Amino acid sequence: MANATIRDVARAADVSVASVSRVLNRHENVRPALREKVEAAAQALGYVPHAGARSLSLAWSNAIGVVLPDLHGEFFSELLRGMDREASERGLQLLLSNMHADPARGVEALHTMRGRVDGLVVMAPHIDPDQLFGHLPPGVPAVLVSCAPHHQPRPELRIDNAAGARTMVEHLVATGRRRIVHLAGPAGNIDAEERLAGYRAAMAAAGLESVVEYGTFLEESGVSVAERLVREGTDVDAVFAANDMMAIGALMAFRRAGIAVPGRVAIAGFDDIPLARLISPSLTTLRIDIAGLGERAVARLIEQIDGRDDRSVELRAPMLVVRDTTSPREDPENREQRGIYA
Repeated sequence: MANATIRDVARAADVSVASVSRVLNRHENVRPALREKVEAAAQALGYVPHAGARSLSLAWSNAIGVVLPDLHGEFFSELLRGMDREASERGLQLLLSNMHADPARGVEALHTMRGRVDGLVVMAPHIDPDQLFGHLPPGVPAVLVSCAPHHQPRPELRIDNAAGARTMVEHLVATGRRRIVHLAGPAGNIDAEERLAGYRAAMAAAGLESVVEYGTFLEESGVSVAERLVREGTDVDAVFAANDMMAIGALMAFRRAGIAVPGRVAIAGFDDIPLARLISPSLTTLRIDIAGLGERAVARLIEQIDGRDDRSVELRAPMLVVRDTTSPREDPENREQRGIYA
């Protein structure tokens, strides 16, 4: 074909323009089968790369944009560790941005990355993705992670938060706990709301009353809620926090108040950050393989960039990890002390 373009090659090989660009630029992170398909199509069409045009608009940038609600804490550290591991294996770099729970900053981040990255991984559990992506062309490759409800026809990874929360409540009930307080995450956060819904459903199924306190996903809010429960003499024998950092904060506050964990009150979290197994007593939690979630998000983005149009929602089930903080509750008749948890 006279004057064949890179788009002609992509169409003939049934792959994306980005994939053709990677092959023609001799990048190492290209599957042999893809390389053979593209080279065969280019040869059949008589395609000759135009270096100037490619450098202006068609070059593979070798960068992926990552837009997160925060960069602080072990959860995001683990998520980014997984993303970086997968990206590094494919010869790619990460360009990071933090929204700070501000939709305007999210839009600004997407605008800043436009033209500088080959695709985006966006985690927005508290911001409408339709609002974010309304400022970008629909063809921009993107993978969503734990995003608020939306109408975006894009690949997505979600955590089965409700099922995980139900599993944790059932575990606490099996250990003899009946007065289970849920320390929820912030209102408007989709992960927090789904975990709260799962807790309420499981408590109702067990014939127990739901008691909900709200936190911020930060350790300090776990400390604050636990201190107030002690101060007010709340009748509770377990605290199930919506993430590990709040659970760890509650654990520290109870122990400082002389409340035995798990003897008088059990503590459970969600996420299984590395610190959960290192503290003493070690924290019972729900493992979601945070680093694995990051790896999979990058892998799915590369698949989309390569032209594999899989827009499915991938639901990842948390796994119950039982550790020291939820040992079966002790017999009240054998306690040396009685207090607000008796």
